[in-house]
Amino acid sequence: MRVIGIVAEFNPFHSGHRYLIDKAKEEVGDPRAIVMPVMSGAFTQRGLPAMLPKHIRTRQALLCGADIVLELPFTFACAPSERFAHGAIATMTASGVVTDIAFGIDCEDPSILEELAGFDFDSNEEYNRIIKEEIEAGQSFPAARAKAIISCLSGKTSFAEDKIAEALKSPNSILALDYLRALKECDPKGRIQVHMIKRIGAYHGGGDGFASASDIRKLAGADKSMSSLMTKLGGKMPEESLAVWLSAMSHGGFTPLDEEEYLRRVITSCTFSDNSAYMTNGLSGYLNNIRESLRPGDLARFDEIVNTRHFTLGRIYRAMASCYVGQDASVLDIKNPAYIRVLGFGREGRYCLKIIGKCTKLPVIHNLSDFAEYGDNAELKTLSSLDIKSCELAGSLLGLPFEYEWQMPPVMV
Repeated sequence: MRVIGIVAEFNPFHSGHRYLIDKAKEEVGDPRAIVMPVMSGAFTQRGLPAMLPKHIRTRQALLCGADIVLELPFTFACAPSERFAHGAIATMTASGVVTDIAFGIDCEDPSILEELAGFDFDSNEEYNRIIKEEIEAGQSFPAARAKAIISCLSGKTSFAEDKIAEALKSPNSILALDYLRALKECDPKGRIQVHMIKRIGAYHGGGDGFASASDIRKLAGADKSMSSLMTKLGGKMPEESLAVWLSAMSHGGFTPLDEEEYLRRVITSCTFSDNSAYMTNGLSGYLNNIRESLRPGDLARFDEIVNTRHFTLGRIYRAMASCYVGQDASVLDIKNPAYIRVLGFGREGRYCLKIIGKCTKLPVIHNLSDFAEYGDNAELKTLSSLDIKSCELAGSLLGLPFEYEWQMPPVMV
């Protein structure tokens, strides 16, 4: 049995995701291969709540080619790319069943990423210094990291610097590199086969039936009209995925995410301190000062207001989310997932879940009540508490009933 692991947010599930699933099965050479995404829960890597509840995104995925959907715990889902990638890959390998992993890439030559993944540059002082200097000079994190990698590995690789720079110019390439590096750590014997699939058309840029998740989020906004959303999104995402979205809304299953309301709640309820995750190097003071100067209407342009050379927007939003959910800096010392949370499965996935139960050394969680059996596991208790809290807070923004998580079994299709 071939089991293909995919790291995803499905925020929401779009045509590029279906292409990745179909292409992965083609490359594996088994149309009946099990596809097992590890999906972010209530919050995403960019530090903001997902636009759709996780059970809706799970159903979208299961109706569009996935067989089992596992949840990536909050502490890894709402994290920098290295921690995000490691948490997802560690979850896959801990399941004991993944034989292949597939992810999209933007670069033309994947062998560049494979070679770079063999170098340990995170512990290099020059690498960290260059990233800090470049970000302070106004460069994006991908650009800063690419320059640091090129500088530290100058003369040590078989590729020219311009080729490396081209390969690392997009955030997706940086994430792909982190997947490969995480695999070297979590699967040192190289048992898992890697399939790097070239993104096509406007997979991540809109148009040609491959509108990106960000394009779809912008088009949808906080629109509550079924007909309006159908007009905006029809043809831009799989029909099954859009149908799940609209059906849930029409039955009062959730309300659209209002990001300004989320920011308002964070600003008014949080005291930013250095104890929260990602709040180091003066970020807590910076955000407290901004809070004091906010005026009516400023939340609509919050990105512009908080934009600074010293901190990336992703870092700022992840720090704010951590403060809101209650993740202190000590949680970042937990390097690996403490459980496998099942969000949903289909007919083919049901059998695979039985195999996971026999192969994994981690607790397999189907319902929140299952966590109670492992109350003596400190790391499990810490991570699960963050998952539950993040879902409650995000759920309230999406109009979900209080403690709906306790009543929501895995999605079955």
